Amino acid sequence: MQQHINNQTPVSVTKARQLIVEGQAPENMHVDGGLTFVDGYDYIGLPSGLTIDRLNLSGCTQLEVLPDNLTVRYLNLAGCAALQSLPKGLRCYELNLQHTRIRSLPEDLQVEYRLDLEGCHELVELPENLKVGSLVLRECTALQRLPEGLDVYFLDISGCTNLREWPQHASIQIGRLIARGCSQLQALPSWLTNLSQLDLRGCVNLTDLPATLAVNSWIDLADTQIECLPVAARSAQLRWRGVPVDERIVFRPETITAEEVLNERNAERRRVMLERMGYEAFLEQANAEVLDRDSDPGGERRLLKVAMAGDEDLVCVSVICPSTGRQYLIRVPPQTRTCHQAAAWIAGFDDPNAYRPIAET
Repeated sequence: MQQHINNQTPVSVTKARQLIVEGQAPENMHVDGGLTFVDGYDYIGLPSGLTIDRLNLSGCTQLEVLPDNLTVRYLNLAGCAALQSLPKGLRCYELNLQHTRIRSLPEDLQVEYRLDLEGCHELVELPENLKVGSLVLRECTALQRLPEGLDVYFLDISGCTNLREWPQHASIQIGRLIARGCSQLQALPSWLTNLSQLDLRGCVNLTDLPATLAVNSWIDLADTQIECLPVAARSAQLRWRGVPVDERIVFRPETITAEEVLNERNAERRRVMLERMGYEAFLEQANAEVLDRDSDPGGERRLLKVAMAGDEDLVCVSVICPSTGRQYLIRVPPQTRTCHQAAAWIAGFDDPNAYRPIAET
C-alpha cells in the first residue's frame, strides 16, 4: 500500500487513521487535520517524519516512544505514563507533557508557544538555551536548577520544592513568574529586571528582591520573609494570597487594629487583615465573647467568638499544650458551641460524642 501514497500530498484524517491502525503509514506522511488516540484506542505507532496539525495521545499509558522528526502544531501527551523521553527533531507550537515520566528533553526540541510539564516528577534537567513563550514546570519536584540561556515570557515553577539554582544568564521578558511554594529558593536572580506579574507566595526562605527588579502589575508576597520592595518595584500592586492589599498590611501588620478588621467590608481583605494581625491580638482587642470554658490536661480551655458583619462569625478555641505549656488559638467552625466539640473537630471527629481520648497531647 505504501507505494500508492504521495508523501507530498496531504492525507485525509480518515485515511491516515486507517494506515496508522494497520501499521502501513509511510514515512514523511502529511496529514490534513488532527488525530486522536485517547487512552491508546486503536493506536499502533506513528511513522517517522509525520507532519500533522493536531495529535492527541493523552492517556496512552502504553506509549513508550515517538518517531523521529515529528512536526505537530498541537501535541497532547498528558498522562502517557510510560513515556520517558522525546525523539530527535520534534517541532511543536504547543506541547503538553503533563504527568509523564520524562526525565529530560532533547537539545533540538522546538516549542514555539507553550510547553507544559506539570507533574513530571522525574524531570531532572532541561536543555540549555531553551526558548518557548510559556513554560509550565508546576510540581516538577525533582528539578533542582533551571537551564542556562532559558528564554521565556511566562514561567510557572509552582511547587518545585527542590528548585535551588537559577542560571547565570537567562531571560523572562516582561511576562509572569509564578513561584508558589518554592521553599528552597533563597534569592531571585539579578538578571530578573522587568516583569508584569510576580507570585512568590509560600517562598518561605526569600528575604529580599533584586534591587533592579521592576514589576508593572502585581506582586504576591504571602508567607515570604520579604520586608520591603526595591524602589523599581514600588509602583506594583501588592497581594496576599491573591487578595489586593496595601503596603501596611504586608509589611507592618502590627499596626492593624481590631476595629479596622471589623469595619472592613470586603470579606477577603478582612480575612487577610485578620491573618496578618493574628487571632490572639484580634480576639483580645475585640473583647471576644466567651462561649464555653472547661479544662483538659494542659489547663483551662476557652471557646471565643467575635461576630463579623457580612461574614461568618470568628470562633476560636484557646488551648494550652500540656507538653510545652504554650497557648494556642485554633479557628473552628462558627457553629461550634463547646470546647469539647471544638477539640473533637480538630481531632477529625464529626460526632463529638465519639471523641473520648484517653489522653490529649
